[in-house]
Amino acid sequence: MIAESAGSPWQGHDFAVLFVVLIAGATTVLGLALYLCSRFTRQARRRRTSQAVWRDVSLVMAALGIALYLWGCLHVLFLEDQEQAEACERGRPEGVTALVGRRGDFVPLRLVCEAAGGRDYSVVIPGFVNPVLAVLLSVGLVCALVAAILHRGRRTAS
Repeated sequence: MIAESAGSPWQGHDFAVLFVVLIAGATTVLGLALYLCSRFTRQARRRRTSQAVWRDVSLVMAALGIALYLWGCLHVLFLEDQEQAEACERGRPEGVTALVGRRGDFVPLRLVCEAAGGRDYSVVIPGFVNPVLAVLLSVGLVCALVAAILHRGRRTAS
């Protein structure tokens, strides 16, 4: 087993940071879910505007993105160092003779196995997580911009 020190090339995700991300993310998703559920009350439905709908769609995209990110983090949380090393060995592409390190990146979310010659590859976290996350957050940003434009248009008209 390879000992991990601060300068070691064999490091995964920092457990303390991962734990904080999971707790903060879960709290945020729960808060967004409760807020979005409150938007279905009779009073909220009566006051619904197009700006509010765009804002709520933006928040749904953000909640889905955070939930997907947390799901990816859970893939790493339950793996010990030895299991991460085994995943690197199983996922090693042909032609890669030796592994020289391992690192965990939070943005984009991945566990990278570093190979000799600069050939790095990701393991453990499903490959679709980061692209889907980018799409969800992009759609959420567009919806938030539309909501802001509609809100500004309402303020200017009144």
